[in-house]
Amino acid sequence: MAGSVEKAVREDVEALGDLVGVEPSLTELAYRLASEIDATSTEDVKVLPQLSRELRQTLAQLLEGRAADDDDDGLGDLAAPE
Repeated sequence: MAGSVEKAVREDVEALGDLVGVEPSLTELAYRLASEIDATSTEDVKVLPQLSRELRQTLAQLLEGRAADDDDDGLGDLAAPE
């Protein structure tokens, strides 16, 4: 059963739509990290900052490729002189 962090990550990834390239691998890594965060006990709370950083970096890398795609409107560079 997924915890609150994993549920939120899964919802965020689902909102991205189809995954391409390395996105499925990054997604699985994000799910695993989120699951580990959810499962962190009070005795292991020292690992929480490290897990959180890794999750943020993984999600940022996943979204990094998406940002480049968003800039491409399919019109090419209309401002370029010919």
